[in-house]
Amino acid sequence: MTDVDPKKESNALYTAFIFDMDGVIIDSEPLHFEVDLDVMKNLGLLISKEELEDYVGMTNPEMWSRLKDKYAFNPSVAEIIDVQLAKKLSHLNESNERPIEGIMALIQLLKLTNKKIGLASSSPRTFIEAVLTKFNILTFFDCILSGEEVSRGKPAPDIYVKIAEMLETGVGSCIVLEDSRNGIAAAKAAGMKCIGFKNLNSGLQDLSKADYVVERITEINSELLESL
Repeated sequence: MTDVDPKKESNALYTAFIFDMDGVIIDSEPLHFEVDLDVMKNLGLLISKEELEDYVGMTNPEMWSRLKDKYAFNPSVAEIIDVQLAKKLSHLNESNERPIEGIMALIQLLKLTNKKIGLASSSPRTFIEAVLTKFNILTFFDCILSGEEVSRGKPAPDIYVKIAEMLETGVGSCIVLEDSRNGIAAAKAAGMKCIGFKNLNSGLQDLSKADYVVERITEINSELLESL
């Protein structure tokens, strides 16, 4: 899949809003860091949280393939992901996690203004559906897409180009909400407007390529969305 000209349809009125999930709908990056560091520790490898921050927004296969190339551990990428995902689902089921403040109000606003709503996450579909089901918001989304279901994960634009097709709208008519450098790069490469959410739990992410940056989801209102 070729990259999309970011200027294509850049002045179109937005008709769809696309959420990232981890660090945007659920404050899950601390969970991901904790589990991933534990998995590496069990492999006899001690790495820092700061090193893992470079992989925020990437799919599990991409992240673990890069780590395997770097550290040459014995288990296969598939075996590592099975262990990792089981741990994360267990933590999620036992937690009292709730949507990040402002998410429910934003979804309500989008529904009231008849916008299409999509979700494009690098997490596996199993984890995506577990989170949305736990929060009772799965049915609010017109479509969801995992980065593992396209040829290239973020920072490539594939996931956002594909979900625009699923939403039956042009890429220039979509606004994306992302919390990571890789996610913003993907959205912009797809030709979409992007709001960067400064979630400190997602690590030191460079959000400078976003069209607008917010420190709280509650800052996103009709005026902001219509101004992008």
